[in-house]
Amino acid sequence: MDELKTAIKVLLANATVMYYKTHQFHWNVEGIEFTQYHTFFEDIYTDVYGSIDPTAELLRKLDDYTPVSLDELFKYKTLQEETTRTPLLSDILASLIKANEEVLTSLNKVFDLATKNKQQGIANFIADRIDTHQKHGWFLKVSAKKIG
Repeated sequence: MDELKTAIKVLLANATVMYYKTHQFHWNVEGIEFTQYHTFFEDIYTDVYGSIDPTAELLRKLDDYTPVSLDELFKYKTLQEETTRTPLLSDILASLIKANEEVLTSLNKVFDLATKNKQQGIANFIADRIDTHQKHGWFLKVSAKKIG
């Protein structure tokens, strides 16, 4: 069960990074298609943000605690943060595709461990998140083709 708890912490950290990464792209995107991508990124970060609290509560259901600081939380992340402003839309989309894929990797690990540990409620929640992130990935990849 400890492996499942750790995997949930990794997912929580990665979702938090993806949320902020997408939100800052929403704030900073520029260009002729600004309105379209500003709204598109808002849809994604709103969804990801909405998953953070229920993900954290999975730890409490397992009688564990969430990290108490961002420093502690980010020790679990496998997703890289942005360190410079990314001005090109193609680079923004590539970064979000990679972030989404990393979150999907985290989700799949939690799903496998939840199933192994007979935590069907957790597995069901995670299965829904996998489906949502697969859709995000589809939209991001199709958008990248449009400009690439």
